[in-house]
Amino acid sequence: MEKWNQTSSDFILLGLLPPNQTGLLLLFLILILFFLALIGNSAMIYLIGVDARLHTPMYFLLSQLSLSDLMYISTTVPKMAINFLSGQKSISFLSCGIQSFFFLTMAGAEGLLLASMAYDRYVAICHPLHYPIRMSKMMCVKMIIGSWLLGSVNSLAHTVYALHIPYCRSRAIKHFFCDVPAMLPLACVDTWVYEYMVFVSTSLFLLFPFLGITASYGRVLFAVSRMRSKEGRKKAFTTCSTHLTVVTFYYAPFVYTYLRPKNLRSPSGDKILAVFYTILTPMLNPIIYSLRNKEVLGAMTRVLGMLSLMKK
Repeated sequence: MEKWNQTSSDFILLGLLPPNQTGLLLLFLILILFFLALIGNSAMIYLIGVDARLHTPMYFLLSQLSLSDLMYISTTVPKMAINFLSGQKSISFLSCGIQSFFFLTMAGAEGLLLASMAYDRYVAICHPLHYPIRMSKMMCVKMIIGSWLLGSVNSLAHTVYALHIPYCRSRAIKHFFCDVPAMLPLACVDTWVYEYMVFVSTSLFLLFPFLGITASYGRVLFAVSRMRSKEGRKKAFTTCSTHLTVVTFYYAPFVYTYLRPKNLRSPSGDKILAVFYTILTPMLNPIIYSLRNKEVLGAMTRVLGMLSLMKK
């Protein structure tokens, strides 16, 4: 393990990429994904904001998911790129805490937003007559505020703990961002209580919502299979399959990483899995929701048409 000056309060991020030409090529690919995520999620937020036909609970939730993805990828990739290109792997104690806070906030909020979107589809398909009441604008606002608030509170608790435990070993974090579980091996106190907290937190924000989403879509698919309208079945299946694709890409690596026993985890494996939910998922979400959604494609066509007319 790399040694670090014990008098310094800085951490050192060992990073994701090897310091050679291969690493430079991989960084170039990651930056392409980063800019695609920025453009895609920004465009999704803009489309939902300007097109009145998308002013529905489902798309308001989707805009918050895009905002979360936008902040998610911006929390990790720029620092990783700067460290690789400059050769300086250090990150200050305070900056590490801030990065950890925003990462965990986005993680918790996104998990709850995905669960809210699943509930929205469940009510729309299984209880369409009750939809205006169960998914009113006020209910949608409460879901959004609740997702961000609970994600922030959970993140604050983890971050405060991480910043207050004593670190008396090497300060080299075997990760490309300040992930609290990756910081625990550096502590000089027993952290089993916190590891139990991580298990409980992961269950509350990831596992239980995932099970709820699975149950919701089980009911939805059952209801869809009994629809008489072929067009209605096709539309419902398209919407559900789109959401399930996003859910799988996000939840599977996250749950696998954080619910595995400590003795089965490896720093290299955790870093590879982290690429899925910190880089790939934020880039894929707007693509999946736009290419497989006629309403979003229609909004995109209308907005581009308006912009072309304004130029003339």
